Amino acid sequence: MLVLTRKKDESIMVGDDVEIFIVEIRGDKVRLGINAPKEVPVHRREVFDAIKREQEKREEADPKERWMEQDKERGYHRPSRFNE
Repeated sequence: MLVLTRKKDESIMVGDDVEIFIVEIRGDKVRLGINAPKEVPVHRREVFDAIKREQEKREEADPKERWMEQDKERGYHRPSRFNE
């Protein structure tokens, strides 16, 4: 693990496309600004973990249920006769 020290208004580069800014430091809280391309997902750790749990749950699900869930996420509506 790389540990860096930064002050307010300083930043860190991750690769060529991701920049992390120190926006504010207040007590034991640090506000970060992250500038990254749209195709690079950026999440708080607890959100990332929840997404991974959901993905694992889907992978373990019955293939028909997984198919129906993916359609629902895409906004597709299937007539009820397909849901049997």
